Amino acid sequence: MSNFITDTKSMECVSIATFYAGRNIFITGGSGFLGKVLIEKLLRSCPEIGHIFILMRPKKGLSIDDRLKKMLELPLFDKLRKENHSSFEKLIPVLGDISNEDLGLSKNERQTLIEQVSIIFHIAANVRFEGNLKKDIFSNVRSTRDICILAKSMKNLVALVHISTAYAHVDKPVIDEIVYPSLVDWRNIIKMVETLDEQIIEVFTSKYLGSMPNTYTFSKRIAEQVINDYSKDLPTVIIRPSIVTSTINDPIPGWLDNFNGPVAIMIGGAKGILRVIQLKSDVCGDFLPVDLAIKIMIIAAWKRGLNTITKDSTTYVYNATSNQIHRISHKRMIKLGLKLNKEMPLEGIIWYPQTFITSNYFVYFILTLLIHMIPALIIDEILKIMGRQPMLLKIHKIIYSHVTHLNYFLHNEWTFNNFKALDIFDMQVPLAEQEIFSYDYRNFNINEYFKNCMTGAKCYLLKEDLNRLKEVKQHFNRMQWINRIFNIWLIIMLMWILGKIGIFSYFSN
Repeated sequence: MSNFITDTKSMECVSIATFYAGRNIFITGGSGFLGKVLIEKLLRSCPEIGHIFILMRPKKGLSIDDRLKKMLELPLFDKLRKENHSSFEKLIPVLGDISNEDLGLSKNERQTLIEQVSIIFHIAANVRFEGNLKKDIFSNVRSTRDICILAKSMKNLVALVHISTAYAHVDKPVIDEIVYPSLVDWRNIIKMVETLDEQIIEVFTSKYLGSMPNTYTFSKRIAEQVINDYSKDLPTVIIRPSIVTSTINDPIPGWLDNFNGPVAIMIGGAKGILRVIQLKSDVCGDFLPVDLAIKIMIIAAWKRGLNTITKDSTTYVYNATSNQIHRISHKRMIKLGLKLNKEMPLEGIIWYPQTFITSNYFVYFILTLLIHMIPALIIDEILKIMGRQPMLLKIHKIIYSHVTHLNYFLHNEWTFNNFKALDIFDMQVPLAEQEIFSYDYRNFNINEYFKNCMTGAKCYLLKEDLNRLKEVKQHFNRMQWINRIFNIWLIIMLMWILGKIGIFSYFSN
């Protein structure tokens, strides 16, 4: 660690890449969406960085070494693979699990981290909305406490970056870049879920949640208080990303590895599967491209590391949100998605893409039965007759469940003040590294961005071949004509039924 600089004044002249040179990093959640992009950016933009220790657990029959190897085969790492393939040797998987006490670390691995690590990025969390308080407290709160305990033992630590969520304080219409006081003591709630029976915890859940919509946002809120309580001894940073979406261009345009956020709605609509959705059309959802979120994380750690804990014990807070970058309503987003789909349709659409929006639950329920469930039952029966696996009803059940869990967020809107986060791009990045770490967010083109999102979804999520675009468009046009014929037939049948029951005679009389 010979590169460490202790004098604050001299550190102000240190570039970001120089700051990271020779430093070893510990990352939880390194195999997740944010974690992958963070690892790629650190290795490519800070080539002299030390080792990156990645907390991982075996999954789906794969060891942590196999999981890391498989992860590095992703297109996300293609650019780095060409420029500096040897940098992959700096990645060291560490066996552990955030849901276990003390992160599930062995004594030897724990000691290695204590001796060598100087920067921590705590990203891992349970992000499911199913509402399991015990699981969320263990994964999101107790793990944060254990990270802080581990960090206190690190003599060389210069920054602990905790990734929270912009939705940790949704009981407030305006969320500022400050630490808010917690309504419960995190020590007591950890002790409670460790000692009480699962059924008793379920009884306490609604009492503890209060105005919070689910256990995920509740637990992330408490985790922030853990970080703040340890800030007297640790150089801490809290970053609150909103919905993290595809890259803008770094390292490649449109890269993503999950179906979360607005891209999921676009894909569902483009496939002809999502034909009705319950949300407020004029509400603007908040999302941030993942490469911008990563740049904020890297720069925030650098800035926090410029000041020692004895001189500054403040917890730095950044809202990594889209305020002042872009603003798009749900209605406009869906309309844009359908427009892009005409230019670049997806393969194997089951119906011509049309998505109806309603904020009324009763209307949504009826339309779900008529447009989603009944056609799904019919199509699944046809698939059975053809000897194929029925799947549509199962997909629609999943969609209905997800929309139900997201209902609170699809019908409400918040103001996430992000002046400190944007100030990072405006004022903090050294001039020589502007192109690498900064971004001119004022020129963000939302139409071009979503076009890249759809291209990325086709390539990286759906594994579609862009060279087959001509054949895909032909199928899209066929489905359009089938939809027109079906609608005409539907109108004729409706008129015939109305005529049979005498509705026209009634009005003429």
